[in-house]
Amino acid sequence: EVQLQASGGGLVQAGGSLRLSCAASGFIFDDDAIAWFRQAPGKEREGVSGITSGGGSTYYADSVKGRFTISINSAKNTVYLQMNTLKPEDTAVYYCAATHSWNVGRWNRPESYGYWGQGTKVTVFS
Repeated sequence: EVQLQASGGGLVQAGGSLRLSCAASGFIFDDDAIAWFRQAPGKEREGVSGITSGGGSTYYADSVKGRFTISINSAKNTVYLQMNTLKPEDTAVYYCAATHSWNVGRWNRPESYGYWGQGTKVTVFS
């Protein structure tokens, strides 16, 4: 069973940066995938970025392309989300999620993931 631990959230001024980490324990296979989701108050959970565990493929929501970068350190079983040029609309609780059944067409669907970490809160103020 996979367990996920997210960290790195905080309070940051607009234009600033944060790096989120998602440490995974348990079995991570080459065709697995890990993604970041976020949920703002009163809004649905949305996919932000995803990466295959081998690191070969990455995916981004249009709203974060060019600002966020997802990466994986396979040796540490840790996925990072580098968030630059943060905007107030990036404010949300961020969750990492993992799946053994990767489906590229549904990478941003919460129901595609069977394992979830606790959230880490990101607040961007202007």
